[in-house]
Amino acid sequence: MQFDDDLIACADLVRKGDPQRFRAVMAAPVTARPALFALYAFNVELSRAPWASAESMIAEMRVQWWRDVGAEIAGGGPVRRHFVATPLARVLPAHLATLIDPMAEARRWDIYRDPFEDEAALDAYLEATSGALTWMAAAMLGAADEEVARDFGYAVGVSKYLQAIPDLEAHKRIPLPDGRMEAVSALARKGLARLENARKTRAQISKAASPAFLVGWETDALLKQASDTPERVADGTLGIGEFQTRCRLLWRTATGRW
Repeated sequence: MQFDDDLIACADLVRKGDPQRFRAVMAAPVTARPALFALYAFNVELSRAPWASAESMIAEMRVQWWRDVGAEIAGGGPVRRHFVATPLARVLPAHLATLIDPMAEARRWDIYRDPFEDEAALDAYLEATSGALTWMAAAMLGAADEEVARDFGYAVGVSKYLQAIPDLEAHKRIPLPDGRMEAVSALARKGLARLENARKTRAQISKAASPAFLVGWETDALLKQASDTPERVADGTLGIGEFQTRCRLLWRTATGRW
């Protein structure tokens, strides 16, 4: 698949909207980049849809638009013209496109200010978004075990979500069903456990699918920080330095170990 104007626009969207995944894609083999850029550009668009307007009805319409795109791809018929939807339809198999609907449904939580009912509801949100995204990326590229991909994606999702908490709170959201420091630490440990499960069974991920896992090069460090010093989540200082970030990504790219 060649880089046409649509894919170039997708890559630019990911570069601006999801720098971590952009760097991961640029570290991946050239042959894997078109599919990953199309998928991650879709994820940026869907994640932004709930925030497109203060009017909940407009935000609902934006989310529904992507649900309709997913249904069109899954149905195998014509797909509406759009700089992200068009290349996505070329790379995303129909059976994976069915995951767009539950992913979009989960994103509806971002529209409103209602808290998650409980920890299980938060887990379901992370599974339907980051977990599903990682499985879609891996399965597009090559042979992969779904449980491994979803374990890894859940861990990545927890780390990103914990980093986003200050911004969510600034937008008057209640991001955690239990905001106590002990609960934040426990969530991070759960993410670490899922990450360890994925790594123990990494042999079930083919070499062709492994670029989908480069995105997690910071995940273990972030989750360990959140587990040991959960107050960094609240004050927005969860993160690692640029030098360490570069070294981690280079090591994973060179060794193929995620």
